[in-house]
Amino acid sequence: MAVQGSDKSSRRGRRSTTMGAMPLNDMPWWRWRANVRSALHMLSDPVFQQETWVAGLPGYGDVTDAVYRLVEDTWLDNWSAEKYVGTIFRDSQEAALVDVAVLRVLRILHQVGADAPVGAYLEHHGWPEAVRAARDAHVRMATADGEDPEAPPRSLEVLAILTRGLEPQE
Repeated sequence: MAVQGSDKSSRRGRRSTTMGAMPLNDMPWWRWRANVRSALHMLSDPVFQQETWVAGLPGYGDVTDAVYRLVEDTWLDNWSAEKYVGTIFRDSQEAALVDVAVLRVLRILHQVGADAPVGAYLEHHGWPEAVRAARDAHVRMATADGEDPEAPPRSLEVLAILTRGLEPQE
């Protein structure tokens, strides 16, 4: 899933060599973290889901896009988030919350199918539990990154711009 965005960053001045307490390096953990956070944010917000996914608002992908963004680069559908503590995730508690959310969301994906309409997810008996788990992980990660967990989810274009803007310069 490629998302196009502006090549110009809104950031000015010297770029930081760290994100929070974690150093920037060649491993794109910061991009993975942004994608995981974006997916968890969308999966954790029932108002967003109704007003954006159900309404078919462009620019945010759909529920399946969010699920794949959650697991595609990190392979969290194959192993625990614990593997990434110190890179993508700040600590074991953050990783554990992400693992719970991933397992709950993937269970529903496998039951309804990847091509199911958004309503199949939202009407699934396990969806409220998946939303709660995603919310727990989203709040923990957003708070740890110094961001407001109550802010609305960013569009995929904004996400692409932000992750490109974090890229280390040579």
